[in-house]
Amino acid sequence: MDLLLTGGTVVTMNREREVLVEADVLVQDGRVAKVGRGLKARGTRRVVDVTGKVVLPGFIHGHLHACQTLFRGRADGLELLDWLRERIWPFEASHDAASMRASADLTFAELIRSGSTAALDMGSVHHYDAVFESARDSGFRLVGGKAMMDAGANVPDGLRESTAESLAHSLQLLERWHDTHEGRLRYAFAPRFVLSCTPELMREVARLSREHNVRIHTHASENAKETDAVRQYSGGRDNVDFFHTLGVSGPHVTLAHCVWLSAEEQELVRDTRTVVCHCPGSNLKLGSGIAKVPEMLEAGITVALGADGAPCNNTLDMFYEMRLAAVLHNPRVGPLAMTPMRVLEMATLNGARALGLEDQVGSLEVGKRADITVVDVSDLHAGPTPEDVLAPLVYSGRATDVTHVFIDGRPVLKDGVLTTLDRSAVVSNANAQVERILQRRKRARGS
Repeated sequence: MDLLLTGGTVVTMNREREVLVEADVLVQDGRVAKVGRGLKARGTRRVVDVTGKVVLPGFIHGHLHACQTLFRGRADGLELLDWLRERIWPFEASHDAASMRASADLTFAELIRSGSTAALDMGSVHHYDAVFESARDSGFRLVGGKAMMDAGANVPDGLRESTAESLAHSLQLLERWHDTHEGRLRYAFAPRFVLSCTPELMREVARLSREHNVRIHTHASENAKETDAVRQYSGGRDNVDFFHTLGVSGPHVTLAHCVWLSAEEQELVRDTRTVVCHCPGSNLKLGSGIAKVPEMLEAGITVALGADGAPCNNTLDMFYEMRLAAVLHNPRVGPLAMTPMRVLEMATLNGARALGLEDQVGSLEVGKRADITVVDVSDLHAGPTPEDVLAPLVYSGRATDVTHVFIDGRPVLKDGVLTTLDRSAVVSNANAQVERILQRRKRARGS
């Protein structure tokens, strides 16, 4: 159905970065048809008055793990490699289809409630159909794929796979899900990181991604100990350099984190137009470090924002990531480097590039998909309302400020209430599924 949002402050994120006060957005057939003032509701079946609210493109996470949300709060106090080997990999290996669906439902409910409309997701090794099924039913826009792991130390049996198995399973998922449901669901190859993948797997992923025109989503240079281990594994090469020798670089590749890039690696990322995703909440909690995001942006590198996984954050709220990205770098580079507009670009336009969807989403422009978030910036923690609405969005916004979310013009959040997911049922099922996993693991240890 057609939709008209009337009377809001529209943050278009178009080329001119126009912010239109008391403006309207008309949606037809799931796409933005008009943006401007005084648009008429004639023939429009849905009219939503957003006077006093901010209308902007839906937030886009450039790096996420929906499979991990079920284990929030159960992997605290560890650095990356220990966090993976002692907690996260054993938990992921415990998933079945039912628990994976519960984890994904919890993820997309939280994302929608906090104003996000799309994400680039890396799953676990198995049961990724359940993640796509959850995105399909919730109305969420997802680019994702199963984790690929054909190597690595201390990998549980439930995550081990051969190179052939990893590739075959990925191609089966691609065949079932890529570019389905009006293009809302798309596949991405997701080799986990250098230490969990053989060079043979990475070379074949590089070839297949170009053959099928799909993205590659992986981790790079997240932690100092990890980068040291990569140098030992690769004969002295750094993460990005090693990936590049295997064909894993280019505008169709998104690298999460990039905290420990060398100057040469930063130049390689820039020259190949590879996309980076900054995950400040995760990097701080795991003690991984702080990526040199201002320098990357100044160099012309596309840097998106993402929450990573709930067990290393622990929230999936893009407002939290935006505030961190805006203030985290100030002690080193000063308070003018990460302006609210620059941070909002990371959460929208650059996120769209991280997903390979820059021609579809990320701004409110005629012809683009109507992925729209409406935010009320008038509450106690944001007021009094400033002249520049970007400041309260980035510095003081919260998930509870989001009133409406539309994906392809369809309402997935209305007046703060989820419309495609039952909040109580999602939470109840998540609690039941994680308890089932804990009991099963307890019995296994006892035997």
